Amino acid sequence: MTESLSRADRANAWLQEHLPHHALSGLMHRLTRITWRPFKNTLIRGFSRLYDIDLTEAASADPDAYPNFNAFFTRALRDGARPLAPGETVIASPVDGLIGQIGAIQGTSLIQAKGRSFSLLELLGGDAALTETFAGGNYAVIYLSPRDYHRIHMPLAGALLRTGYIPGRLFSVNEATVRAVPNLYARNERLITVFDTGAGPMAVILVGAIFVGSMQTVWSGVVTPPYRQVPEWHRFGEDSVRLARGAELGRFNMGSTVILLLPAGRTAWDADAQAGAFMRMGQALGRVTRIE
Repeated sequence: MTESLSRADRANAWLQEHLPHHALSGLMHRLTRITWRPFKNTLIRGFSRLYDIDLTEAASADPDAYPNFNAFFTRALRDGARPLAPGETVIASPVDGLIGQIGAIQGTSLIQAKGRSFSLLELLGGDAALTETFAGGNYAVIYLSPRDYHRIHMPLAGALLRTGYIPGRLFSVNEATVRAVPNLYARNERLITVFDTGAGPMAVILVGAIFVGSMQTVWSGVVTPPYRQVPEWHRFGEDSVRLARGAELGRFNMGSTVILLLPAGRTAWDADAQAGAFMRMGQALGRVTRIE
């Protein structure tokens, strides 16, 4: 632990290290799927007030329209609520969320927070070839708060090449924990998805977190739970899964973080896409500067 951390950060890091992450997340998974109408409607209304949810954006603002709280949490938006930035070479934000970090990968090192970095090799589950693919490239880390839209969409059109489930802890991914817990993104459970795009390979990484009871994709459904102990990689045929720019890729059943990786020399981030900026899904993050 670095000396620059405050007492509160140190206490938070200690607590996070000792929490039973998977047990708590499993409990949340069950609670958010209770279908008893009085319970789930009270939960939806209370959550909406607490986080000031803009229900005018939702496909339905009626709690009775959702069979359980998780269905509300991963709610669809009404048509036109998230316009896609025009241009097939525009990199669209995959989610609603706050940019935690964005920039160039320094060799194989990425910034986690001020004074902290994490390893690309560890983030990618120890895959040396995949690490070489993205070394020196561009990355963006986007945090989804509880109030945000929780579906994940394609930044660029692409064909799915492979996925990797990497088991791990479930630390919170809020600002305080990112600041306090070393190597957090490479320690948390995550799902790596790799696509072939006009800018070359693109990785969209879904990082799990405490109370993220489940992650899922549009091609395979629910990935977690169950929580596994060993990594699982799957390859896909060239034409088995193709998704348009802006198409839904997957969703978090409760909030977390997405990390976007792009190869060196082929993309550039927009000036407005800086750490601390809030992005809406579909908004321009950057542009493809060299087509494959």
